[in-house]
Amino acid sequence: MDPLTQGVLGAALPQSTLGKSTKCSPHRKYPVLLAGLLGMVGGMAADLDVLIFSKTDPLLFLTYHRQFTHSLIFIPFGGFIVALLVHGILWKRWQLRFWQTVSFCSLGYATHAFLDTATSYGTMLLWPFDETRYSWRIISIIDPLFTIPLGLFVVVAAVRNNVVFAHLGLAWALIYLGAGWWQHQSARETAEDLASLRGHAPLRLEVKPSFGNILVWKSVYETEGKFFIDAMRIGIAPRVYEGTSVSKLNAHEDFPWLGNDTQQARDVRRFILFSNGFTALDPKNSNRIIDVRYSFVPNELNALFSIELRPEAERDEHVRYQTHRENAREKFGRLWRMIIEPSPKR
Repeated sequence: MDPLTQGVLGAALPQSTLGKSTKCSPHRKYPVLLAGLLGMVGGMAADLDVLIFSKTDPLLFLTYHRQFTHSLIFIPFGGFIVALLVHGILWKRWQLRFWQTVSFCSLGYATHAFLDTATSYGTMLLWPFDETRYSWRIISIIDPLFTIPLGLFVVVAAVRNNVVFAHLGLAWALIYLGAGWWQHQSARETAEDLASLRGHAPLRLEVKPSFGNILVWKSVYETEGKFFIDAMRIGIAPRVYEGTSVSKLNAHEDFPWLGNDTQQARDVRRFILFSNGFTALDPKNSNRIIDVRYSFVPNELNALFSIELRPEAERDEHVRYQTHRENAREKFGRLWRMIIEPSPKR
């Protein structure tokens, strides 16, 4: 998820471990604040893997983001590294023992991978033993209704030096994620019913929350060499927003000029693996490959990112990675109408 959310959840866990009877030394008057700050740093640290990139290989960051820094086995190492970096700054003023710094940073670090796994992007929890990207798809990568209450509880816990508010923050996070799981089950049932009404037997089907909420969900399923993309609002005033379809990528047929041993061909295979096979040609550009699972408006095909190939590229030349954020305000307006629009009259 976004760094702020990772930080506040990372802060809440070590805050909540202090206990109501935490004693304060004259040099450490606000232990809940200190635990929160260290947990926040630890909670955000795993995303420093974005610094692993290459100017010549635009897909390198896709390989390493949410990889080893997000694995369960790396949590103690990650917490220890963060503690090494921050302890020297804090220990003289706060009289903090090194093991305490390690503990708070590690608790914050531990929350990161689990929260990322709740999103749709996928996290390598079991690296290096298994490179599967696990994803529960129960919350958007940005969700203000999850983050703002949690952040307020963390801040109040620190200001009032009272761990009860940290407990309330963690309770809110669990309740909201539980609601996301419930919504996910309902969205999946709705998507399966829609496919059945069309006479389709999906080979695979995924649902994920749309941007910033758990009311409107995106559905993508594969059948007969095509992806069908729809949206549905679940819970409050339920409604289905039928979308569009697109042919599944067939690299050999769609790019007959692409040599199998070229760097572009290898990059295409990497992108297909990252996208779990949910790839298609962009209808607007026949040299561009998109991941059909991601779009701002959930029942549309306007991808958030893509790779673009060039027939004239050299054998060792990489594809071009692109992000697409055009007309974001107008697209958000269409999504917002889906969220608040009443159900049609029967």
